[in-house]
Amino acid sequence: MTFFVPQALVAFLGAWIVWGLSKRLLLKGPLDSIPGPPPESWLMGNLDHFLDSNSWAYIDKMVKRYGRVWRITGVLKGSYLFVYDPKALYHMVVKAQDVFEESEDLLRLNSKVFGDGLLATVGNHHRKQRKLLNPAFSTARMRELTPTFYNVVHKLENSISQQVANGEAEIDVLHWMSRTALELIAQSGFGYSFDDLGPETVEHPYSTSAKSYFAVSNDPGILLARFLIYPYVHKIGSPNFQRAVLNILPWPRLRQLRDIVDIMHKTSLEIFKSAKQSVKDGKDVSDRPGGGKDIMSILIQANMDASDQDKLPDEELIAQISTLTLAAMDTTSNALARVLDLLSEHPVVQERLRQEVAEAFAAHGDDLDYDTLNGLPFLEAVVRESLRYHTPVAYLPRQATRDTILPVATPIKTLDGGEINEIFIPKGQEIFISLFDCNRDPEIWGPDAEEWKPDRWLSPLPSSVTESRVPGIYSNLMTFLGGGRACIGFKFSQLEIKIVLSLLVKRFKFSPSGKKVIWLCNGVTQPTVEDPNLPDNGRLKTQLPLKVSVV
Repeated sequence: MTFFVPQALVAFLGAWIVWGLSKRLLLKGPLDSIPGPPPESWLMGNLDHFLDSNSWAYIDKMVKRYGRVWRITGVLKGSYLFVYDPKALYHMVVKAQDVFEESEDLLRLNSKVFGDGLLATVGNHHRKQRKLLNPAFSTARMRELTPTFYNVVHKLENSISQQVANGEAEIDVLHWMSRTALELIAQSGFGYSFDDLGPETVEHPYSTSAKSYFAVSNDPGILLARFLIYPYVHKIGSPNFQRAVLNILPWPRLRQLRDIVDIMHKTSLEIFKSAKQSVKDGKDVSDRPGGGKDIMSILIQANMDASDQDKLPDEELIAQISTLTLAAMDTTSNALARVLDLLSEHPVVQERLRQEVAEAFAAHGDDLDYDTLNGLPFLEAVVRESLRYHTPVAYLPRQATRDTILPVATPIKTLDGGEINEIFIPKGQEIFISLFDCNRDPEIWGPDAEEWKPDRWLSPLPSSVTESRVPGIYSNLMTFLGGGRACIGFKFSQLEIKIVLSLLVKRFKFSPSGKKVIWLCNGVTQPTVEDPNLPDNGRLKTQLPLKVSVV
C-alpha cells in the first residue's frame, strides 16, 4: 500500500505522455493540408533544416517551391507556418496583433536573459513600457544625439586611419562596427563609455559577451534544450534552485550562456545605479558621456515624474539596458558590415556615394546636422536598398493566443485538392514571419527584387509596393517590423548607419579581401570566413575582412 500512490502516479503520467505523443503522431492536425516539405525525421521533422545557421539555400528552395505560406514539420510531428504573404503579415502585425504575440518560447528566453524588458513583455505590460520609452527615440531626440554620434564615429575614423597609414591593409570591419555600435548605445543610451575605440584597446567584457550572445544562444544544443526541455522544466523550483542545477550540468555551451547573461546583468546594474543616483542628486551630467542627453537619464527622470499607474519598477528599467544593447548593437553592426561589403563589391556605387558625401561635408563642415544628413538622396537610397536586400534579422516567431482565422492575399492550393483564401489557426500555433522573403518578393518589388539596386529608390516605386500594404514601419519594408512591436530604435539605427557610412566612405576605399565570406543566420545575420582547416564540428569566428586604403 505504501508504494501504491507513487506507482499509480508514475503509471498515469506514463500513459498520459504516451497518449499525448500518439495523438500528435497519429491524428491529423489543423495545418496538415497546407503544403510544405515532407519531414525527414520522426523527431525533428524538417525544423532542424530551418534552424540551421546555413539555412539560406534550403529556405530559398522551399520558398520557390511552395510560395508565400507553407508548413514546416517540427518536433514529433508538430507544425509551424512559414509566412511572408503581405495580407497575412498585415493581419498578424497590425490588425490582430493582440492575437499574434511573441512566442511563449522566445518570451521565456528573453525574460531569463534580459529581464522583463520590451522583448519579454506583451499586451498592456508591453504598451506601458513603450509609452515611457517612445519619447526617448523621437526625431527630436535623434537631433540632440547627433553630435554624440559624430564624437564616437570620429574615434573610429581615426583608429582605421592609423591602421592604413602605411598603405592598404586588411581590416575586420565587423570587429570595428561592433565596437562602435556598442559605444554609441553606451554613450547615447546610458551616459556610459565602454571603449575609447583605440586600435590597442582591450574590449570590455560586456562587449565580448554581447557580441557572443546570438551565436551561443543559437547553438544546436541550446536550441534543442530550448525547444525540447526548457518548456517543461522552467517552472520547477525557485530561481536559486534552477541556478544550482545549471551550475552542475555538464554542458559547456549552456555555462557559456550563463556567464554571458551574468556579465551583462552585472554591468546593466552598475550603469543603472550610477545614472539613477546622478538624476536623484540633481548633478550636472553634461560632462558624462553623451552630454547628459542619454536615453537612460531621460527614462529615469520620466519614470520619477510619471503617475503611479504609469511608473515602472527599477527592475524593468534595468532590463531595458541589455534589451536595447542587444537590439542596437548586433543588428546595426552587422547591417553596417553588410553595406560596406556590398560597396566593396560595387566600386562604382561606392565612388558615387563618396562624391555625394564629400560635397556635403565640403559645404557644411566636418559634421552634418541631422536634417542635412537625411537629405542626401543617394546615401538614403544605399541605406534603404541595403536594408531591403539584406535584413539583419531574417525571421521572427509569433504564436496565436486564441483560435483565429488568418487571411492570405495569394490563394493556397491545399494537399487535398482544394483552394483556400484563409487558414484556421488554433490557439498556441507558432508561425515564422519571414522579413527577408517579404522584402525580396518579386510580386511586390518586381522582377529585379533579388538584385541590389540603390537607384530603385530614386524614382517612384512600382504601384505593387504601395498596393501590397506591407505593414512595415519603414519604407514599405519589414526590416524593422511594424505595428505595436515595431523596432523602437529604428531611427537610432538609421542615424548610426548614415553617420558611419558617410564618414568612412568619404575617407577610405573598401575592396574585397579575396576570402570567401559566409553569412550565417544566427538569429541575427552574421559574417564568417570559410576556413578549410576547420574541423566539421569547429566554430567559425564572426568576422568580415575587407581591404581598406585611404582615398
